[in-house]
Amino acid sequence: MKAYSQDLRQRVLRAIEQGKSQAEVAETFAISTATIKRYLRQQRESGHVLPKSIPGRPSVKGAALQAGLLEQLRAHPDATREQHCQMWEASHGTKVSPASISRARMALGWTRKKRH
Repeated sequence: MKAYSQDLRQRVLRAIEQGKSQAEVAETFAISTATIKRYLRQQRESGHVLPKSIPGRPSVKGAALQAGLLEQLRAHPDATREQHCQMWEASHGTKVSPASISRARMALGWTRKKRH
């Protein structure tokens, strides 16, 4: 789920500062009162309401795969995902799944459709 925009967060806090109740602000901006309370606490503790980073481990293969896959795709445009997995493993020594190849291709803007 994406974080609410910085503009919305500022407008919510401004409405609270103008004296509106949390229930009114929640209804006006279609957010929960828990979200408003979280923004107020974050503003009080840190001085800003910037969205926090999304938790999770960073991708191990993603960046390396995107960097090197483009050359491989250009060299072998008709190869299947499975064949690209085998070629990647042979050249880099790292095993990747067909799903990883698909995600990297999407990120590179490489489609399986031929351009005429």
